[in-house]
Amino acid sequence: MTALPEDSWIHSIRPQPSRISAEDYEKIPEEISRAIEIVDGYVVYCESPTPGHQIAGRRLANLLEHHARQAMSRGHECLTVANDVDLRLQDVPLLNRRPDVVVYRCLDEERGERLRAHHALLVVEIVSPGSVTQDTVDKVAEYAKAGIPHYWIVHLDQTGASTIERYRLDPASMLYKSVGTLMTEADPAPTITNPFPLTIDWEDLRF
Repeated sequence: MTALPEDSWIHSIRPQPSRISAEDYEKIPEEISRAIEIVDGYVVYCESPTPGHQIAGRRLANLLEHHARQAMSRGHECLTVANDVDLRLQDVPLLNRRPDVVVYRCLDEERGERLRAHHALLVVEIVSPGSVTQDTVDKVAEYAKAGIPHYWIVHLDQTGASTIERYRLDPASMLYKSVGTLMTEADPAPTITNPFPLTIDWEDLRF
C-alpha cells in the first residue's frame, strides 16, 4: 500500500485537503473507493492483488460461508461473509479498511446500515509483498482497538500452501492474543471452534 500520487483522481473530487472526512468519502464513486483505504483521514492506494491472492480470498470466503451457514442452522446469529468490502473502523479521523475477507453480523440493508467494526466477528488479511507491515502490525492494532473479536493473517507460498495465524481479542487489554497457527504441512484438515466450528480442508484453499 502506498500514498496516493499527486496527479491522482482524488484531486478531481475537490481541492485536496490534508485529510478527508466521512462526508468527503461518501462522495467518492464506488469504482474509486474499491481501490483505496482511508487511514487517519488520509487516502492510501491499494495495489491490485495477484490472481493467486484473489483466488485464495474467494475460496476462504466460500469455506467460511459454508460453516457460518451450518452454525446459523444450529442457532447462531445471522452472519454474512464477503470479500473486499468497506469496513468503517472510526469516523473521526476517518479510518476505513477493506479486509480481504470479513465475517459480520447481518446488516439491516433496508435502513442502509453501514458495515462497522461492531458488526464484524472475524477479519482476514492475506499478506502480499506490499502489505506485510500493514497486515502484521498496523491492522493488528487497528482491528483490536476497534473491538473486532477475531483476526486471521494468511500467508501464501508459491506452491499454493497456506499458513493462518489466528488471533483473538482480549477484552481486558483490548489487544490480540495468539490462539495458534494453522499450517498445511502440520494438519491436512484442522478443526477449530472459534469464531464458530470450522474444519479447514487445505485442498479447498489451494490457488
